[in-house]
Amino acid sequence: MPSSKSEAPVTQFTRCRVLREHRLQREDLWVRDGRILDPEKLFFDEQGYADERVDCEGSIIAPGFIDVQINGGYGVDFSQPSEDVSSGLSFVSQKVLQHGVTSFCPTLVTSPPSVYHKVLPQVKVHGGGPQGAGVLGVHLEGPFISVQKKGAHPERFLRTFQSGGIQDLMEVYGSLDHVAMVTLAPELAGSQSVVRELSQRGVTVSLGHSVANLSQAEDAVHQGATFITHLFNAMLPFHHRDPGIVGLLTSDQIPAGRTVYYGMIADGIHTNPAALRIAHRAHPGGLVLVTDAIAAMGLPPGRHTLGQQVIEIQGLHAYVAGTRTLSGSIAPMDMCVRHFQRAAGCSLEEALEAASLHPAQLLGLTEQKGTLDFGSDADLVLLDDALNVKATFISGEEVWRKAP
Repeated sequence: MPSSKSEAPVTQFTRCRVLREHRLQREDLWVRDGRILDPEKLFFDEQGYADERVDCEGSIIAPGFIDVQINGGYGVDFSQPSEDVSSGLSFVSQKVLQHGVTSFCPTLVTSPPSVYHKVLPQVKVHGGGPQGAGVLGVHLEGPFISVQKKGAHPERFLRTFQSGGIQDLMEVYGSLDHVAMVTLAPELAGSQSVVRELSQRGVTVSLGHSVANLSQAEDAVHQGATFITHLFNAMLPFHHRDPGIVGLLTSDQIPAGRTVYYGMIADGIHTNPAALRIAHRAHPGGLVLVTDAIAAMGLPPGRHTLGQQVIEIQGLHAYVAGTRTLSGSIAPMDMCVRHFQRAAGCSLEEALEAASLHPAQLLGLTEQKGTLDFGSDADLVLLDDALNVKATFISGEEVWRKAP
């Protein structure tokens, strides 16, 4: 007797190479109820079949890309308060579908408390669909960061931990609801208890914009920190006697069973290809591609904003106006994946996993996102062999396709 079966239609993706278990496999992909289906269960238990077929014409099928650091794009700056933050968020979430992004963490840079209090209540975690990519929670980058490594963050709004606890964050942010990640500098006095409490609350703690030495960074990892914000950028340069935060990539002080992940902006500007290769070869399983995109992504050269700063776009460079300080990127995720694959000389599989599996592992979401395992969300990106996006699917539904 076949088991009780779902009445939901079954979609079969044919003539494709599916990224599964770290390699591209020539097999069909089956989807039902928005999830990846085990075809054996369908055939043998239910004696079912496909209701709809999608001919992939030899395309690669990878898990949808996950961007854990994106400040905005297409004229929208997530750190700019408005009466309707959600409409700007929706606009960006729709536009990033063409770049294979199926979920992301909208990122707020260092801002005055009034901005957090206005913006954060308007950002909710939600799934994606035809209306756009899903929101996995907010990434709060600052203001608890180093003055010396502030980068494009305005110094007048930087903060230290006065009371040495979570209440400093509450005063600034107002709430940690719908917050997925906080970037802070681990050398700030009182940071250890903050890292510990955030981790206990399920918030990913990232180390960045920091002059921490290696032992301070290792202490933060022992308290629960698991990520490094844009490795090499806004931190002490690698030094052989004290490699600083960069040293976490090969530290022997990481707790057993834990992985420290690190973000890299592979836009060809923020990080020299040789530095990308060094990081990847030292710790390939921790590399997470991020765009660090700002409102100017997708817009022509000129002046735009990043939080409280004016940003000038010159070619592919985004500078704080009147300076040579880089302030985020204007490269979309698919461009970063292609550049990383070329620069690192890694396999297609490794490049794709750096934008899907690794960010999902970082956020503890691999039951749903970042893989094409049976039962996972059917968030998919179809790509050609040069890693150009051909189509994007969320929950098995086509949400974007490149015009023929």
